[in-house]
Amino acid sequence: MRLIAVGDNVVDYYDDRQEMFPGGNAVNVAVFWKRYGIDEVSYIGIVGNDAEGDHIVDSLKLEQLDVSRVRRAVGPSGEAVVALDEQGDRKFVGSNKGGIQKHLKLNFTEEELEYIHGFSLLHTSVYSSLETELPMLQKYIDISFDFSTKYDDDYLQLVCPNIKYAIFSGGDLTTAECDKLIAKVHQAGTPYVLVTRGSEGSLFSDSQQTYSYGIVEAEVVDTLGAGDTFIAIFLKEHVAHGDVLEAMRKGAAAAAETCGRFGAFGHGKKRERKLALNY
Repeated sequence: MRLIAVGDNVVDYYDDRQEMFPGGNAVNVAVFWKRYGIDEVSYIGIVGNDAEGDHIVDSLKLEQLDVSRVRRAVGPSGEAVVALDEQGDRKFVGSNKGGIQKHLKLNFTEEELEYIHGFSLLHTSVYSSLETELPMLQKYIDISFDFSTKYDDDYLQLVCPNIKYAIFSGGDLTTAECDKLIAKVHQAGTPYVLVTRGSEGSLFSDSQQTYSYGIVEAEVVDTLGAGDTFIAIFLKEHVAHGDVLEAMRKGAAAAAETCGRFGAFGHGKKRERKLALNY
């Protein structure tokens, strides 16, 4: 199986540690695919021409991802400032709103579209600014799309007809609210819906049945990246064999492992705070 992630990247800066870690939803999913057994994983995105961008790309190379189609642009890489509470739950307390990525847009050549066509699944997110490209991309490959918590009815109508998997962060939603969201997404045209719910576990619907699964207990150091880990492993397993509960079980176990380290997937590097971030 070959899997590809396209879109957002960032360095997560831990103010108290003066340390930055590579991350971003698309990047994290790609890395965890590779770590958990996918032989060929590619990542395409826009990265700044700064030390943060170097660290993102170098870390992905160390993880043995194909980054040959990453664009390096003149400007700052995306950065988020992270704080942890006493339970290890991560909070984003500042950012530069994506850096140079917010000013540019990924475009794809015919050669790249044929390259993408050779993969089993493309993963992207609400932070990747690919909404207008989805109708074209879905002609070449099945798409999973992480909405996080950023959606309204118009946005669902724009995105959902073009994707196979819709993924949401539903930690603040009741079960009834999750059910209502799932029904709305199916009605908009997406066959599979996954909702991660933090300590409440997760829900998945295949349009016919809704499945639920809890969490695997862990010694929590840092929850950053746990949700992306679950998403990556669930997608990998579901694409491979379609066994929903087994995919949820393996995803929960992998997410628990991620909670035991700082940063989504490690590769911390010391650096002083940049004062230009927006808080």
